[in-house]
Amino acid sequence: MLDWSKIETVLLDMDGTILDLHFDNHFWLEHLPKRYSESKQLPLKEAQQELLNHYEKVFGTIAWYCLDYWAEQTQLPITQLKREVDHLIQLRDDAHDFLVALRNSGRRVVLVTNAHPDSLSLKIEKTKLDQYFDKLYSTHEFGVSKESQMLWQALNKVEPFNSDTTLFVDDSVAILQSAQQFGIKHLLAVANPDSQKPVKNISSFPATSNFDEFIEAIMATPIAR
Repeated sequence: MLDWSKIETVLLDMDGTILDLHFDNHFWLEHLPKRYSESKQLPLKEAQQELLNHYEKVFGTIAWYCLDYWAEQTQLPITQLKREVDHLIQLRDDAHDFLVALRNSGRRVVLVTNAHPDSLSLKIEKTKLDQYFDKLYSTHEFGVSKESQMLWQALNKVEPFNSDTTLFVDDSVAILQSAQQFGIKHLLAVANPDSQKPVKNISSFPATSNFDEFIEAIMATPIAR
């Protein structure tokens, strides 16, 4: 599936790739609508639909990922509400060994997330995920999301990776397509981002539901830094 002998840099998404997406799905689809319904004194289903309609309008843009935007739109303390369910924040079961193998193999390992910096900080606090990476980037630093070519252009200036020897892993097909358009040669989709939902059928990119399948090949092809 992947030729690890030709991969020197690994760019990794966070939510759904390294972390279980169950937390985010639960927060945006259940917990926030509940708190919003209480705040606005709306029936829960009406609050859910109102938020879903709003989500669809900004999906894939930097606003969709921006906690400040949603705090303004809902008039609710989004980061504080996230802490109410932060016990759900956790690494994927297969993430630790995969990340350790990548680091031990000498490859440069970089997190590239659309998550807001406050969300990234909360998740680092809960999982210590920063220990696995050479560098962590929130796309909010650049003002555009991974769906935009402008992001990849800006990222490549501060993180000058070679597209021919770089692997990018994400659970979003749209984002993988954006990375492919930029020229990143090695791409991998995560088919089971949410541990509480079925594995997705992904045909447009190589896909995995268990990072353990790569560990032997990673360790067999170390990279000299």
